[in-house]
Amino acid sequence: MTSTTDQVAGLDDLAATTLLRFATAGSVDDGKSTLVGRLLHDSKSVLTDQLEAVEAVSAQRGQDAPDLALLTDGLRAEREQGITIDVAYRYFATARRRFILADTPGHVQYTRNMVTGASTADLAVVLVDARNGVIEQTRRHAAVAALLRVPHVVLAVNKMDLVGYEEAVFAKIAEEFTAYASDLGVPEITAIPISALAGDNVVEPSAHMDWYGGPTVLEHLETVPVSHDLTACPARFPVQYVIRPQTAEHPDYRGYAGQIASGVLRVGEAVTVLPSGRTSVIEGIDALGQSVDIAWAPQSVTVRLRDDIDISRGDLIAPSASAPATTQDVEATVCHVADQPLAVGARVLLKHTTRTVKAIVKDIPSRLTLDDLSQHPDPGQLVANDIGRVVVRTAEPLALDAYADSRRTGSFLLIDPADGTTLAAGMAGEAFAAHAHDAETEAVQADDEGWDF
Repeated sequence: MTSTTDQVAGLDDLAATTLLRFATAGSVDDGKSTLVGRLLHDSKSVLTDQLEAVEAVSAQRGQDAPDLALLTDGLRAEREQGITIDVAYRYFATARRRFILADTPGHVQYTRNMVTGASTADLAVVLVDARNGVIEQTRRHAAVAALLRVPHVVLAVNKMDLVGYEEAVFAKIAEEFTAYASDLGVPEITAIPISALAGDNVVEPSAHMDWYGGPTVLEHLETVPVSHDLTACPARFPVQYVIRPQTAEHPDYRGYAGQIASGVLRVGEAVTVLPSGRTSVIEGIDALGQSVDIAWAPQSVTVRLRDDIDISRGDLIAPSASAPATTQDVEATVCHVADQPLAVGARVLLKHTTRTVKAIVKDIPSRLTLDDLSQHPDPGQLVANDIGRVVVRTAEPLALDAYADSRRTGSFLLIDPADGTTLAAGMAGEAFAAHAHDAETEAVQADDEGWDF
């Protein structure tokens, strides 16, 4: 068995993680893909054959220099139209940190794609064209970042070369954006003047803006602290699989396998199994073929309990002292991602961690207008790219945390039971601009096909 001292030391090392997940967002033609391409190129994260392919395509178009935007705009339609449509994920590393980058679209009709890319991000880079300043789409991207509780936002004021590298232009944009994002509740905002095309302040400091003394984009990405620590949250262990070998070597072995969503589990700790509410004590933890005394998020482990309890996939194991409450009435903010509308009375499946249950949409109290953050009351339905408040009644209790407390166990998906299509991505609890819905939820009559709850 690994010593407790070594395990605790490993837990301390985890806090200083070297992985940063970040997403980019910006309006059309703000130079977002060029920034990403410049970041990859100047940090020497592009393979030779990739660069040669970009140079060849650029030469065919009659361009003198490689179009670095082609490093991320991989779809044929993206290259033909010169826009970003789908989320493009890129993995690269420097000597100081590893990165997972989500390059998200800027068009209004692809808001759902930005939600997908930013949902797991530790940081969002929002681009602004220095000639246009803060526009409607800039405010929309700031609102989405705030809604998804992205802890760090970078305002990259691009195309500074086209405004003569004027400090006053940058200062005005930075002040306006910072005030708006702060009102939304974004905890940290860093403004950086750049020229993605020329490379100013992307990887190397700019020789044209000596009035700016802050970090380059890459320097900030390498040094920004990853503020959320999964191990600091209450422990949550969604059961993915029950292991019962029933062999001569392990005749009585019963283990519950899965990935720790948050927090720390310890041998000897009293736990509660939800939604049943049965209690037990952790008798053992197996990780990578070894028995350990302690395990933490996001490790994949097998947990053994002292008591023989009926546990199956979808159940949640949590410390009894900090176990979440269960509920069948879920109030949440959702981003609708499907082409077909989501209407009151819709029968759906709700997937939360490893648990999937039947549910009915009881009410859609409001739809959020991201332009001015106003609430459109009682819209009746949500269509693609809409963000709104919903009330969902589930057939079985769920151990759901508030999204503000845990992005992992406070999020869920609404799924079409007919074909498995994802309808909406949900965030439980209050949104940054949510208003209490005091009206009585209108009852929806359910038929007798297993949806009457």
